[in-house]
Amino acid sequence: MNRPYTFINVAMTADGKIDTFERKGAAISSQRDKQRVDELRASADGILVGGKTLLGEAPKLTVKSEALREGRVKQGRSPNPIKIGVATRADISPSSNFIAFGEARKVIFTTSQTSNSQIEQLRALGVEVLVEEAPRVDLSRMMLTLKKLGVDHLMVEGGGTINFELMRLGLVDELMLYIAPMVFGGAMAPTPADGLGVLREQALQMRLADVERWDDGGVLLRYTF
Repeated sequence: MNRPYTFINVAMTADGKIDTFERKGAAISSQRDKQRVDELRASADGILVGGKTLLGEAPKLTVKSEALREGRVKQGRSPNPIKIGVATRADISPSSNFIAFGEARKVIFTTSQTSNSQIEQLRALGVEVLVEEAPRVDLSRMMLTLKKLGVDHLMVEGGGTINFELMRLGLVDELMLYIAPMVFGGAMAPTPADGLGVLREQALQMRLADVERWDDGGVLLRYTF
C-alpha cells in the first residue's frame, strides 16, 4: 500500500465511552489491557493522536516496558515509535509529555492557523512540523507522507473525531476494542467514533475477526475493514 497499515486501538466502557464528560483521560484499561497496549505500541512504527488528545491530555505515546524498548533497539529500531500529532492549531505546550517525555521522533501535522512563532518554537524543540495552507489537515495526504517517513505500521490512539474521519476516508485496516466492565454515562462523553457521523445507509461496514473474553471482566473485539 502507499499508506501505512493502520489500526485503531480503543479502550471503552460497556456503554461505549472512551472518557468521562470531563474529558481528562479517565483510566479504563485493566492491567492486562495495559500490557497488551504496550505490546501494540512496541510493534508499531508510529503512534497517532488527534488534536483534542494531543492538546488536552498531553499523551506520552511511549513504550513503558524496558524489555520491549530493548527489543526494538536490538531490531535496529528506535526505543519508541514516532509520535504523531494532528491538530488544526498546534498550540501545544513545550512541557507537554508529547514533546518532553521519552526518546522518540516527534511529528506534528497542522495548518496555517498555527502561528509562525509557535511553529518555530516547536521546531526548535526538535519537533518536525508539517504545515498545510488549508482549514484542516488532509488526512489522506498525511498518510502518504507518513509512509515516506518510514511508517509502515501505524497505531491510532484517538480520540473519537480523528478515529471516525480516518475510518470514513477508508484509511483504517483494523479496529481493536477493549470493553471494560464499567459505565460512565453522559451525553457529552466521547465515544470511539465521534465527528458528524453518517446516515444509516452510509454506515461503515466491518467484519468481526476475533473475540476474547478476559478474566478481568473485559472483552476484546477485533474488526477488520
